[in-house]
Amino acid sequence: MILAIDMGNTNIVVGGIDNDRTYFVERVTTNSGKTDLEYAVNIKSILEIHGISASSIEGAILSSVVPPLNSTILSAVEKICGFRPMLVGSGMKTGLNIIMDNPKTVGSDMIVDAVAAIKEYPCPIIIIDMGTATTMSVVDASGNYIGGVILPGLRVSLDSLSTKAAQLPFISLDTPGNVIGKNTIDCMRSGILYGNAAMIDGIIDRMEQELGTPPSLVSTGGLAKLLVPLCRHTIAYEDDLLLKGLLVLYNKNKGC
Repeated sequence: MILAIDMGNTNIVVGGIDNDRTYFVERVTTNSGKTDLEYAVNIKSILEIHGISASSIEGAILSSVVPPLNSTILSAVEKICGFRPMLVGSGMKTGLNIIMDNPKTVGSDMIVDAVAAIKEYPCPIIIIDMGTATTMSVVDASGNYIGGVILPGLRVSLDSLSTKAAQLPFISLDTPGNVIGKNTIDCMRSGILYGNAAMIDGIIDRMEQELGTPPSLVSTGGLAKLLVPLCRHTIAYEDDLLLKGLLVLYNKNKGC
């Protein structure tokens, strides 16, 4: 089993995975003020909760969109396991041909998602990752990463709305029963949730037109489970998609 870690702006996803299955997926809050020891305690607690000994972890790999915290997380894992994880970045073998103006600027999470999706789904593919930002990545029929879009995430949109409009409260993201809300809170929920679902549906339609053929659709991320059922397209949901991609990259690069 390896320890696969995806560090996002809001949460750090920690998972245990091997070629047979995913053993666990947990999330801790991304906090730049925490030390490597504090993160080590978090990770060690996750392992203990799932009855896993640190000695059974044969390797680790980190994908991150928060570079200032990379060293902290790498050191945290080293404290527990006795070795430093691989870090997804420039120079790592991915097997992915990235056709972009500047391939080095593509986020590591988007690359890892694409690597996992190509292994699991027929191309072309649209991968929707819903976190702090919502990203939609496109892999063409030949398996090339050709680009995508980046949108404000649900919570970013909702927090911005509540912060900028004095009379609109901060609310939870419960799914409203109807699109037409009957009170301020339900109107806000409907706007954020159905609005984002319609936006994703609309972008999928436009991407499909550019691709010229219907793509496979797969989603992941902390908010995907909430939003995907509201979309009109049939979109597969994979909570551990990024962890599967990290395992693929780990296997491609171990011993290098």
